[in-house]
This record gives sequence, C-alpha cells and structure tokens, in this order.
Amino acid sequence: MTVAAIRTKLMTMIADADGKKVKAIYTLLVDEQKENDTFTFTEEHLAILDEERAKHLRGESKSYTWEEAKKIIRAKK
Repeated sequence: MTVAAIRTKLMTMIADADGKKVKAIYTLLVDEQKENDTFTFTEEHLAILDEERAKHLRGESKSYTWEEAKKIIRAKK
C-alpha cells in the first residue's frame, strides 16, 4: 500500500473514530514529534563552542548586538 493510500485510509478511519481513539492517536503523534525535536551536542560541537566563546572573551572575534544581527540576517534574505 502506498503512503498516499495509507494517508487516505487513516483520514477516513480518524473521521469515523470515537473521540477517545482520536485523542490517543493525537497523543501518540505529539509524543513522537517531541522525541524527534531533541538535539544533543557532541563533544566535538561543545569543544568548538567553548573555543569560539574563549575567542569572544579574549576580544579575538567580531560580535554583534541583537539589532545588528537582525539587520545582517534580513539583508541576506
């Protein structure tokens, strides 16, 4: 069965399901989405962030105010 066919069948099944089942399906999907939204930094990422922060604190890198950053980002759109 194709994904499109499964989606169509699911929409029909959900439309005909009682409220308890609809809420259960919703909870299942929301929980899965929350699990996929998490991000974990690797040790390598943390080391890069630490080095960049150290450069900033030593005055060796350019930094921007929030307003400057927004202006730069908007100019690149």
